[in-house]
Amino acid sequence: MKLHLNSRDTYGTINPKIHGQFIEFLGNCIDNGIWVGRDSKIPNIAGLRTDVITALKKLEPPVVRWPGGCYADTYHWRDGIGNPKNRPISFNENFGTYEVDYHQFGTDEFMTFCRLIGAEPWINLNLLSGSIQEMKDWLEYCNRKQPTSLAKLRQTNGHAAPYNVKYVGIGNEVWGGGGSMTPQQYAEEYRRYATAMPTFQKSLFDKAHLYKIASGPDGNKPQERIHWTQDLLEALSKYRQPAIDAIDLHFYNWNIKHKTDTPTNFTPEDWTRVIHNAYELDDVLSEQEDLVTKGLANIPIPESPLDQRLNNIDIVVGEWGNWHQSAFTARPALYQQVTMRDAITTAISLNILQRHCQTVQMACVAQMVNVLNSLILTSGEHTILTPNYDVFMMYKGHRGGHVLNLTTISPDIDVFASVKNNLITVNLTNTTIDTPQPLTLEFEHEVQLQTAEILNANHVTDYNNATHPNAVRRHPLTTDKSIGKQQTFTLPAASITTLQFRCIESS
Repeated sequence: MKLHLNSRDTYGTINPKIHGQFIEFLGNCIDNGIWVGRDSKIPNIAGLRTDVITALKKLEPPVVRWPGGCYADTYHWRDGIGNPKNRPISFNENFGTYEVDYHQFGTDEFMTFCRLIGAEPWINLNLLSGSIQEMKDWLEYCNRKQPTSLAKLRQTNGHAAPYNVKYVGIGNEVWGGGGSMTPQQYAEEYRRYATAMPTFQKSLFDKAHLYKIASGPDGNKPQERIHWTQDLLEALSKYRQPAIDAIDLHFYNWNIKHKTDTPTNFTPEDWTRVIHNAYELDDVLSEQEDLVTKGLANIPIPESPLDQRLNNIDIVVGEWGNWHQSAFTARPALYQQVTMRDAITTAISLNILQRHCQTVQMACVAQMVNVLNSLILTSGEHTILTPNYDVFMMYKGHRGGHVLNLTTISPDIDVFASVKNNLITVNLTNTTIDTPQPLTLEFEHEVQLQTAEILNANHVTDYNNATHPNAVRRHPLTTDKSIGKQQTFTLPAASITTLQFRCIESS
């Protein structure tokens, strides 16, 4: 097979925030995962697990979404600030967690976590059990520069400078656990919260504002997701429109109908089914893009030039990843192991998100640590990097790149390429479970291979744990680095390969 690559034939720019992460008070994601406490014998930085911080510093996740998820709609931010010894103790029923919640990881700890790993914070507001005043107070605490009472409270808690939070989710999955709302009900709530939200502008004509994210549809409901987006945009179009920057679509690659198929024990048929189903995300995004375009076209022109008219709404995917049936009964809640099957679907999903970079501006894999499609697992004092961690590391070269137009060469090879600063980054994913694939790359101009990495396993059900932390790990490829217009490779079965080429001729 041959694949032609032309670094001049491109479209769009990949927002690095497509590589975002999601953390929530669910199972051991935060407690015992990211957070071990300041007095823990496990090495930590102000209570944050050192090994997790070290790994994430290398990954440099552009954005982290918190505190949920479903947990956001029961979370009251004041419970998580101030003297840790004086914080209230509650009970966390979030998605089967069923653990006492000591609120030791709160707003200041989350902001410290983001600062240490180089990520921007995305906070989700409590729309179900909170209030507009609580929202206003939380944002004032986070962002107010002037010496207000809440800014002084932040300073008293050890953080003089404002956090400058930009990304704010107004509710979470409001069609389900966030209130079982209709789009019309949510539109009414959204209007109130978006209108009352502080701006932190420097003057009346300062265009700076918070990036407001509305709760989008359940991507796993083919009929409901269409009606949700249609009805929400119609409701928001009536009379004066509130400010809205993006809608937050959630999509999971469900694998919940086959009880004998577990994260680490599956058949070739199971492999093929789960990988095939991951491609539905592409259809969902295309569908939602069309719905948003049509919805915006139907919004009336305001009577007054002082009133805004919605003319652009980004799509963000606040939660995505594999969800296997066994996670429902796992303890800690929603704990999953990660094999090459999950790594393959993670690569496919990142490829899809990046191909839609003209509309998709942010995405967060669910979740970063110990829950579902994790990059990191912890076991006591051990920190284990899953194959998904390697996938995200292998994809860093695409951040800020321009997407190359490519022709599909085989249903068994998922290819993605981008160009940035005269470097072409190519990802080649062989989705077959047992068939190596020969492939020749042909370029428009001379190139020289700079780096080459591959991720595969001795067996597709292999995984990393405390005993064998590197059973599935990416490793460099020994390849030809001579200058030319053609490169030939053999892609092992069930593998992900990342290649970077330097363009010899200016592109």
